[in-house]
Amino acid sequence: MVGKKISILVSGLLLVSVLGGCGNTKASKGKEEAKENIIKIGITQIVEHPALDSAREGFIQALKENNYEEGKNVKIDFQNAQGDMPTTQTIADKFVNDKVDLILAISTPSAQAAYNATLKAKCNIPIAITAVTDPVEAGLVNSLENSGTNVTGTSDAAPIDAQFKIINKLVPTAKKIGIIYNTSEVNSEIQVEEAEKFASDFNFKIITQGITSENEIPQALESILSKVDVMYTLKDNMIASAMPIITKECFKKNIPVIGAESAHVKAGALATEGISYHQLGYETGLKAVKILKGTKPSEIPVETQKETSVVINEDAAKKLKIQILEELVLKAEMVTGGVE
Repeated sequence: MVGKKISILVSGLLLVSVLGGCGNTKASKGKEEAKENIIKIGITQIVEHPALDSAREGFIQALKENNYEEGKNVKIDFQNAQGDMPTTQTIADKFVNDKVDLILAISTPSAQAAYNATLKAKCNIPIAITAVTDPVEAGLVNSLENSGTNVTGTSDAAPIDAQFKIINKLVPTAKKIGIIYNTSEVNSEIQVEEAEKFASDFNFKIITQGITSENEIPQALESILSKVDVMYTLKDNMIASAMPIITKECFKKNIPVIGAESAHVKAGALATEGISYHQLGYETGLKAVKILKGTKPSEIPVETQKETSVVINEDAAKKLKIQILEELVLKAEMVTGGVE
């Protein structure tokens, strides 16, 4: 009987240790750190490329404008997984062990790793997400309106129908749309499904080629380019990192590339109608401010950016000998670059 009591007491102490050791309040972190009043934020990013970097910069800007500034009252630990999935989990576990006050997860894999790490540790560190296409499908929240978890933030769901309209206007004869995507990223699979759903509205046929690593992209392009009129590049981290290779090979075949976001266009794609990742990160930063002031993540809806903008690469249009309609020129941001 005494042994049972001791066992129950030890189990209870262990449970308190696990739950208390991973709290996100200053009270749970000790008197010394509370005196310093420094907020620890861990930022985990799957890979560095312009869109995700821009989201991170927007997040930090929102914090600064609301008096949460690195070097004053905020300490940021930025970790980049360099595209390696297991590393995302290592980073997330590190942040949990470091007992950060908030995690910013940029990309679907980074967000899933952070969420899994807090679940495993049975703790409630708030997670702000951005550049996640479908947080519900990714298992991060129960719904966009009421997450029911320690996660909130913004979704970068692309207006694929608007991007298909751009194809119709710039390449009116196009019928076969090629898509290369990472088969191990749920974010990419969701976009492929969306593209196939909208394709019939435009009389498009979607031709896909799955890859598992960036090294497979040249071979995938060789296989798919002879079958398509236009390449459509998803918001896929692997694809984003390989845009120079993709545009170079497409130019050789005189195949236009329509991107899912502006960073693709600046890297040589012809055009897009999409969101601003800087603004997306900024909006996530505003949600993080609410969390730091005491609001629970589950009480803050996950939102998508409603405003979109058209971006056209003048150099790509000239190389492809495509005439840009005046109606597009008047409303578009015209950029150059990414064309050899």
